[in-house]
Amino acid sequence: MTRSIRKAVFPVAGLGTRFLPATKASPKEMLPVVDKPLIQYAVEEAVAAGVEVMVFVTGRNKTAISNHFDTAYELERELESRGKDEMLRLVRNVTPPHVACVFIRQNMPLGLGHAVLCAEPVVGNEPFAVILADDLIDDGTRGCLAQMVERFAETGSSILATEQVPAQDTASYGIVDTDEQGTLVQVKGIVEKPQPEDAPSNRGVVGRYILTPGIFHELSQTGRGAGNEIQLTDGIARLMEKERVMAYTFEGTRYDCGSKLGYLQATVDYALNHHRLGADFQAWLQARFSG
Repeated sequence: MTRSIRKAVFPVAGLGTRFLPATKASPKEMLPVVDKPLIQYAVEEAVAAGVEVMVFVTGRNKTAISNHFDTAYELERELESRGKDEMLRLVRNVTPPHVACVFIRQNMPLGLGHAVLCAEPVVGNEPFAVILADDLIDDGTRGCLAQMVERFAETGSSILATEQVPAQDTASYGIVDTDEQGTLVQVKGIVEKPQPEDAPSNRGVVGRYILTPGIFHELSQTGRGAGNEIQLTDGIARLMEKERVMAYTFEGTRYDCGSKLGYLQATVDYALNHHRLGADFQAWLQARFSG
């Protein structure tokens, strides 16, 4: 089996109910953090990790995502005629020329595991990444997925990105059980959204995965679990019975942009670090809260 990661799956069929009414007609993945939508940050992270095929598993009312990654001829002509060269460059470079985008419809809302399974016809028999755009991760340099690709090249095993979460929040995460301490350790068990008293640890799985193609068979045999959905966590638990699965504590800061507070935190931090807006925004914040 190859140890390079050429394809990444983006499950983007969710309804985004926590951001209603903003997401009534627009996908949550298109919410902007300063000047780019969440899904573009996710795709840029995948490109930086060497991914060449972006597989978007979409649902109804998600055409804004495919439009974003399509060529906008009228807009480009308008920008070109007005001499807006920098804006034209930004529009044309949403995805590099060597990157392909594939869109698959998830026709039933059966959860994350089912969304990943929908990508099997495109992914085929090779390892691949899964990226949840809700989790915006900034490490300032390589990107979280690039870190994981390096670890996969060393191990050849499925890898789950993890971080320490507050004990009272374990019911919001898949929680891994391991006998080891360290940055990259083997997973002994995994539980989907356990209550704090039932959690085997507080090492939570966040929205980055590298999975071997064996996950597809396991997901096809996985019944509905928590929330009456096919859970990716349950498929991974089945995969662990046949293959080694690793947990990786990544470098960087994760923003839970599936929550309003996390989204606001990301917006402020990314605005402060913006190459053009940062200094002015910081000055405004200081003046606004200086007394």
